[in-house]
Amino acid sequence: MAKIHPSAVVDKKADIADDVVVGPFCFIERAVEIGPGCVLDSHVTVKSGTTCGARNFFGQGSVIGGDPQDRKWKGEPTFLTIGDDNHFREYVTIHRANNDGGETTVGDRNFIMAFSHLGHNVKVMNDVTMANSVGVSGHCTIEDLVTIGGMCGLHQFVRIGRLAMVGGMSRITKDVPPFMLVDGFVDQKVHDINAVGLRRIGIAQPNRLALHKAAKLLFKSELGLTKAMEIVRREVPSSPEVEELLAFMERTFHGKNGRGDQR
Repeated sequence: MAKIHPSAVVDKKADIADDVVVGPFCFIERAVEIGPGCVLDSHVTVKSGTTCGARNFFGQGSVIGGDPQDRKWKGEPTFLTIGDDNHFREYVTIHRANNDGGETTVGDRNFIMAFSHLGHNVKVMNDVTMANSVGVSGHCTIEDLVTIGGMCGLHQFVRIGRLAMVGGMSRITKDVPPFMLVDGFVDQKVHDINAVGLRRIGIAQPNRLALHKAAKLLFKSELGLTKAMEIVRREVPSSPEVEELLAFMERTFHGKNGRGDQR
């Protein structure tokens, strides 16, 4: 039997694994699935339409699967799906999608710190670290291994590329290229490659150097993006990381990054 505190309110039609721990004053609605090994600290709310995998932790006061904050939403059934081994700290809020049958998704092994918000139709992939009070607007995509500093704000439809690192208090209004260090309180700026992160995942020095050269051409030169990409393809040694960066920039240039949304 799940360990449910006497003060918690759990709907009889919620599907909760036998070893889930539900703390004081939690509220779990019907049509909720919570997988094995999950722990809900006190005052956690899980709304209908939410499915959680295994071994997730939900901190005090978090609201998981809330209604989308969108004027277009008229009560249609929408969903939130969460994978395994995620850690959501105090007062994190995550909203379901805003379209009939749509889905907000969070992958595996993400660490979302206190007071952060994931809006409707957001897609967070795997191994993302998000510091305190980050606001992620609707339809954003955050790829694997991204780190986002505290108090950042992401505009709608923004995509953060794999292994990018975003500095704290940045205003992100454009897609963030993979493998890059980016910040900007007023104007978003690419500084260089995320060398520490690249080393940590085992990217060899020649490939890091190729990415560095590509970044200088793409983001530091006076060349236009099309010309810079031509020079990168001609003069920078090819690697999987350089090709991933170029493909990302190509999608951004044509206004169809992420899930094919027109930008």
